[in-house]
Amino acid sequence: MRHFALAFLLCLAPLVARAESCRLALLLAVDVSSSVDMLEYSLQTKGLAAALVSPDVVRAFMASPEPVALAVYEWSGRYNQVTVQDWILVKSRAHLLAAAETIVAHTRSHNEFPTAMGYALGHAVTMMRQAPRCAAYTLDISGDGKNNEGFGPKRAYKAFAFGGITVNGLAINGADYEAETELIPYYRDEVLHGPGAFLEVAQGFEDFERAMRRKLEREVAPGFVGTLPPPRTPARLMRNGQEDERRSSARTRSVFARAARTC
Repeated sequence: MRHFALAFLLCLAPLVARAESCRLALLLAVDVSSSVDMLEYSLQTKGLAAALVSPDVVRAFMASPEPVALAVYEWSGRYNQVTVQDWILVKSRAHLLAAAETIVAHTRSHNEFPTAMGYALGHAVTMMRQAPRCAAYTLDISGDGKNNEGFGPKRAYKAFAFGGITVNGLAINGADYEAETELIPYYRDEVLHGPGAFLEVAQGFEDFERAMRRKLEREVAPGFVGTLPPPRTPARLMRNGQEDERRSSARTRSVFARAARTC
């Protein structure tokens, strides 16, 4: 009888895991490089928070019984990526409100570093490894300038494991500097990656909230997601979890180093 009960529980385990799965892991990467002044940072932060709790975005998040996993990080220089909101499963408006409050309460991590987009993309892969098991994975990266330090997006996509990750872009079109006059084609040609990837454009930081709201509605709509990455073996993770994590971290550092040497 005891063996039967154990076998029954083992059969139930995958069903429980499946019930906790999500339809999309959505990672938001926010530019805080030196070209973003404090007023622009405020517009960006408050715009993101407002977009997350806007009625249309909330409806898009709640449009399916399978939740969306959400995380947010800031990026700027080569080694300047900071988590703002760690991974949460969004199952209600309250979860979105809590994320919005966390974003608004966050103190800006950096303001003096350049735009190292390749490194920001590499960091995204590391964060995606920590995401819940989801049916699809999307990175939403926003910024007001082209990469100007280290390797760029195309090298990052070759160096890091971006299989199964769709990368969408939100270009903040200010055109105050020469590099920004080609920002939109740069995002289209260099940044977008994977099936169904798309670009949203904000006409200045004052327009960031509208653009982010429109982008989130499209990204989290059921059915509009990227592809499933290759699964990792649960048994292997259970047996060698800590060792696997150490190897993963070492592998990530090695990839950063190789990509940097090719610049």
